[in-house]
Amino acid sequence: MRETDVPWRIFTGDGPTDGTEPWRNLPDPPPWRQRATAITSFVLTDDLVDAVNTALHLRRPLLLTGAPGSGKSTLVSLIAAELGLDDPLNWHITSRSTLQDGLYQYDALGRLHATQAGTVGISTHVEDFVTLGPLGTALACKEKPRAVLIDEIDKSDFDLPGDLLNILEEGEFDIPPLVRDARASQESDDVTFKVRGNDRATYTVPTGVVRRTHWPVIVMTSNGERAFPAPFLRRCVRFEMSTPTELFLLQVVEGYLGNVTEQDRAMITAFAQRLVGGERLAIDQLLNYLYLVTGESDMDARLDETVRTRLESTLLEELSGK
Repeated sequence: MRETDVPWRIFTGDGPTDGTEPWRNLPDPPPWRQRATAITSFVLTDDLVDAVNTALHLRRPLLLTGAPGSGKSTLVSLIAAELGLDDPLNWHITSRSTLQDGLYQYDALGRLHATQAGTVGISTHVEDFVTLGPLGTALACKEKPRAVLIDEIDKSDFDLPGDLLNILEEGEFDIPPLVRDARASQESDDVTFKVRGNDRATYTVPTGVVRRTHWPVIVMTSNGERAFPAPFLRRCVRFEMSTPTELFLLQVVEGYLGNVTEQDRAMITAFAQRLVGGERLAIDQLLNYLYLVTGESDMDARLDETVRTRLESTLLEELSGK
């Protein structure tokens, strides 16, 4: 829970006070906002563990569908940590995302400016203007498999999901500006480029072609906002996060916040009933509220009923999009 010496009103609206450093009153982030704690406290169900292992055995992407805030994105960090795959590579999908965004970016305009300027010490080599995307970095990694989170795939355009799986099946892709540069070289078969990855490490790309050494571990998440074509679904291991039960919520709260009081239990019960009733709510809404108003610290002693009511209205509002 929160530290007992952290005041509720860090910000008062009274303006700065000379000679003090109020920013020192800022508390540590909640435990579920810290990656290491979120991994160790993540609650796994047996059927989800089976789905993960199915995807690992079949070398298929795991497609997780569930409400926002249900822990979908945290799972890939847990998998990567347990299997020793280094930090996951994250690709957040929007309606404007293209396949190339996930594979590589080429700053053609930047290279043109550098070439025209002719500034001493500024590189104009084509490889210095290429950066691998999250998926491209995973395919270029030769030391070990990498985990990739493709977040909110349901926000993509119609063709992107299928294009992604085609690349994963083929396991290779060209980077055209590097390929052209290699072909222009007298020793095109021996040209190896060094490019920056999405993780800021350096990767080698022989002749401008990225070829898979290891199958990446792919977790895709969806909020269920669209349907996917059957060929895409066939090539994924699908798992739908079920509506959290009261027992599951209790386990989540205990994992992050410790012992649960009777007051906590009453709020958890009410929250579970709202979920069963069909309201769109995220688990972290419940955690946020309980973290502030109940538990082992004396934070709740500093919150009068008016503040509690305002916090409940602010933090436990249904995710209706209004």
